[in-house]
Amino acid sequence: MKIQYLVEVLLPVFDNKGVRFKESDFKTVSATLTRKFGGATSFLRAPADGTWVNNRGVTHDEVIVIETMVDTLEEEWWKSFRLKLEKKFRQRAIVVRSQMIIGL
Repeated sequence: MKIQYLVEVLLPVFDNKGVRFKESDFKTVSATLTRKFGGATSFLRAPADGTWVNNRGVTHDEVIVIETMVDTLEEEWWKSFRLKLEKKFRQRAIVVRSQMIIGL
């Protein structure tokens, strides 16, 4: 039995002013994950619809997902990567989540 982790990065399609990010911004993220972990899958064509409640009411956002499979979770690397993404995409928080995958 082999244990791996699926790591998903959720990125906004638009900035906070409603300007769409360039496709090259997403390709750069995918290329970084491919170089580091040997592959990545990007879901760019069908953005997910996200909503959450904050002090201004309900906020809406469209997000895309870029994912990769890893053998171990390098927490410090992921933390640094997330901080870089928050700066690049001008976001207070970028979601990076992982789940354990058990191969038979």
